[in-house]
Amino acid sequence: MQASASSRRALLIVDMQVGLFNGNPPPYEGARVLANINMLIARARAAGAPIYAARHTGPAGSPIAPDSELTKLVSGLDVDDARDTVFVKTRPNCFIGTELRQWLAEDDVGELAIVGMKTQYCVDTTCRAVFDLGLRAVLIEDAHTTVDTPDLHAREIIAHHNRTLNGPFVALAQSAAYEF
Repeated sequence: MQASASSRRALLIVDMQVGLFNGNPPPYEGARVLANINMLIARARAAGAPIYAARHTGPAGSPIAPDSELTKLVSGLDVDDARDTVFVKTRPNCFIGTELRQWLAEDDVGELAIVGMKTQYCVDTTCRAVFDLGLRAVLIEDAHTTVDTPDLHAREIIAHHNRTLNGPFVALAQSAAYEF
């Protein structure tokens, strides 16, 4: 599929929700990542760029049921339900079972800046999916995070994904340099 001819940019915030962000262990450099995402939200708003925020939920009765406090967007994230598109997903790929692809087309978006949690799961999966849809993806390398695992420190997971995704699936950008 050819890349979209549109130069319009949008921001996609992946799973910045209470259960992940306020979990134990906490995300790597969570406060810095949240500040960077809020800076990007402010820039997107100033430029009139669309903002989409995904919330990952599970089945009713699970800890991440759609009505669970754990799936609510984290306090301090400057997403506004009245002006931004907040949507629920149930898969790591932000496009599966959601209307995200349709919204991007309706908003004439050609480039999607991706931020959020968790690097090795939903951020990675969504970055790979954007490429398959013919859109340009930019992974904001200092605005996604995860937690330590038994095998790797979060810092290493983030660095690995920045290197692995860069080129074949995304371009990389720093929060301070990205413009909408």
